[in-house]
Amino acid sequence: MKKTVKEKSRFFPILLTVLAVLFVLFILLPISLSLFDGSKIGNVAIIPIDGPITGNGGSYLGQSTTSAKTVVNFIKEAENNKQIKVILFEINSPGGSAVASDEIASAIKKTTKPTISVIREVGASGGYWIASATNHVIANRMSITGSIGVISSFLEFSGLMDKYGVGYEQLTAGEYKDAGTPYRKLTEEEKIILQKKINKIHDYFIEEIANNRNLEKSKVTELATGEFYLGIEALELNLIDQLGDKDSAEQYIKDNYDLEEVDFVSYQTELSFFGLLTGVFSEASFNIGKGLGSILLEKSNKLMLI
Repeated sequence: MKKTVKEKSRFFPILLTVLAVLFVLFILLPISLSLFDGSKIGNVAIIPIDGPITGNGGSYLGQSTTSAKTVVNFIKEAENNKQIKVILFEINSPGGSAVASDEIASAIKKTTKPTISVIREVGASGGYWIASATNHVIANRMSITGSIGVISSFLEFSGLMDKYGVGYEQLTAGEYKDAGTPYRKLTEEEKIILQKKINKIHDYFIEEIANNRNLEKSKVTELATGEFYLGIEALELNLIDQLGDKDSAEQYIKDNYDLEEVDFVSYQTELSFFGLLTGVFSEASFNIGKGLGSILLEKSNKLMLI
């Protein structure tokens, strides 16, 4: 009996300690962070464009992505914030969805505030499209820029199905409804149709770069082979305005926008404690389970700029 009482007396202090820790982590800490968060106090907004560009963000094969919806909202927030004088885009992206890239670039051109982009390692394809929409483009001399092209890839494993005796039956209303399915080869006519769509997007891409960079369309067409350019080459081709980094952008802002001091304020999605834990565990789960399935998914049938 005495032993049971002792065990109970030890249990309650431990329970109270655990409850106190949970209270601090999940209630007091989030409240204090929200009260003292100075993330929106400054005169230059920083909006990151990091990783593949998608419509709604999320994770793509364990890699973080940039959500066009979120970025557009951040641009609007910065536009409506009277303290913000300049918007800086930190770009490290190989590109992504054509629609998502266009949405961000369009939002940039609609803002009345000066915009600057800094390409650190990669600002290619859709990433470069976004950079070109800003008033001033800065890139590292060894960064990867340009890659003005469109790619649409389709898995096709009908041969594998034949090998293992797997059949494919599809009922459609519309001659081309199942064009691009991985269960059969594309017909020559389907290839022609899809190539026309890709060419149209490519032509629109070229027009946007020409307009954004004030270049002749014929010159951009010559460059729009899908080839990427080093930052130093991009400068010679007038695809960027300056070689440098974030510090260079800060100096450029001081020199051109009458700001004695530059106070950067980061506009990015804040993860909750639960969100952080979820990300850690999902990333770990993905890495453990990565194999043939993820390789197949990496080549999914999506019209992309990368």
